[in-house]
Amino acid sequence: MGMLQNKRILLGVTGSIAAYKSAYLVRDLIKAGAEVQVITTPSANTFVTPLTLGTLSRRPVLSDLVKDADLGVWNNHVDIGLWADIFLIAPASANTLAKMVDGEVDNLLLTTYLSARCPVFFAPAMDLEMHTHPANQSNVETLEKRGNIQIPSESGELASGLEGTGRMAEPLHIVAFLETYFAERAPLKNKKVLITAGPTYEPIDPVRFIGNRSTGKMGYAIAQTAASLGAQVTLISGPVSLKPPRNVEVIHVETAEEMYHETVARFDSCDIGILSAAVADFRPSASASEKIKKADAKMRIELEGTRDILMELGRRKGNQVLVGFALETENALQNAKGKLQAKNCDMIVLNSLRDKGAGFGHDTNKVTFVMHNKNIELELKDKSAVAKDIFECLIGEFL
Repeated sequence: MGMLQNKRILLGVTGSIAAYKSAYLVRDLIKAGAEVQVITTPSANTFVTPLTLGTLSRRPVLSDLVKDADLGVWNNHVDIGLWADIFLIAPASANTLAKMVDGEVDNLLLTTYLSARCPVFFAPAMDLEMHTHPANQSNVETLEKRGNIQIPSESGELASGLEGTGRMAEPLHIVAFLETYFAERAPLKNKKVLITAGPTYEPIDPVRFIGNRSTGKMGYAIAQTAASLGAQVTLISGPVSLKPPRNVEVIHVETAEEMYHETVARFDSCDIGILSAAVADFRPSASASEKIKKADAKMRIELEGTRDILMELGRRKGNQVLVGFALETENALQNAKGKLQAKNCDMIVLNSLRDKGAGFGHDTNKVTFVMHNKNIELELKDKSAVAKDIFECLIGEFL
């Protein structure tokens, strides 16, 4: 489902034989697009090494409250808890579950648990008799009543050789459980989002074209973010050299006319349209069928205007939210406000080529959200962070 893309997951590993599965769990969470920070209890390190978990998570494993006693450096459990979107404790041993209930804090994992403000999931792992013991079952029930979410143990062969319930849920089952959790709560669930991205190429002849410097990075970041928020996303992409976003339908086009047809054909059925593509305003009025030779050095190219996609969508707009982009070099805010009105948009994302680190080719962007009732100016950010800001604004203002 792709719901774990860019999610920050704090993985707590406790002292259980099932700790070996945590290595597979980290791998699967990373594959699902999550950022993973592992915290281990001291006893967990006897079952699986921090080197293994750190290598797979691409982050140093946190285990000790004190990082460097001589320098007075410690692992701040409050900051760790605030970083996470969810705290997943897997495997969760009977000992750790009991301490969670009683509020004991004799290791970094437990101090972080009491500090965490995010949803907490726990996947019990223990032998059959321990799992079914009334004391353990009471602890599980207490944690659930307090709002913690159990990922139930599975049945099968246990470390003792017995058969029964108590096995930690398989890593892929845990990933699916988390995907479902986020999908059910996704703010753009059941919404259809249509996005355009990249440049268009307007052919002069079979070899040459008129284009621009757009890389498509902003539009692709918007598409990936929309998918991670639960939307059904269609991305109309001009020619780019980017990896397709996860769980996004990508339709490749080349010219402004092709982008016009593909976008207009899908707009009526979408809920949100975001036009971030740098569409050519002009194209050659005629394209040569054969390569034009260099000998024709005084050749002139006559241009004609392309059809305005945003204008057409604004004309068709009903209950949809329509967002346009404006890249300006002068009178930026004035021009963006004019575009907002003329093309019947709900918001214009304004960026300027005069801002360092913004515009074409960069991994960062500096934008202003221009709306009918207000403007919101943002600082220079990574384009994925800008994409998140766009949807936070749309959800808060229009949905």
